[in-house]
Amino acid sequence: MKYITLFILSFIFWLLLTFDFSVSNLIVGVVASIITALFFGKFFITNVYKLLQPRRYFWFIVYLFIFIWECLKANLDVAYRVLHPAMPIRPGIVKVKTTLKSDMAKMLLANSITMTPGTISVDIIDDYLYIHWIYIRSEDPEVYTPIIIGAFEKYIKRIIE
Repeated sequence: MKYITLFILSFIFWLLLTFDFSVSNLIVGVVASIITALFFGKFFITNVYKLLQPRRYFWFIVYLFIFIWECLKANLDVAYRVLHPAMPIRPGIVKVKTTLKSDMAKMLLANSITMTPGTISVDIIDDYLYIHWIYIRSEDPEVYTPIIIGAFEKYIKRIIE
């Protein structure tokens, strides 16, 4: 089932990229999607029925708005630090514990943190993420963990797990 799902998603992605519905383009898209499904199907998600649950799509849309809002706030924060004459930065690496269980969810969380200005995910080891942060506000993990992953983790859990 996961090979068929990957084929369908690959073909839809091909159509969205090319936006050409000629016979030759459709044939090339089908062949490319078959090759993609054959080579990468074993790495695709195991429970494809999760893709059929509409509530996950709803939470994904909510997550996009949360992510955009967090990025805007982080952009303003980084701009303040860059434009301030004293350049108030306190960089360092913090260790953040996540409650996410699947590797896909942890990867999405790490990428979301990296795409937010002022933070970069350095490593994921077990249930811990190592994050380089431009301004460490506290040395206490109970204080900085909700600041870094609080907004993202709740919605990623609803989308993926």
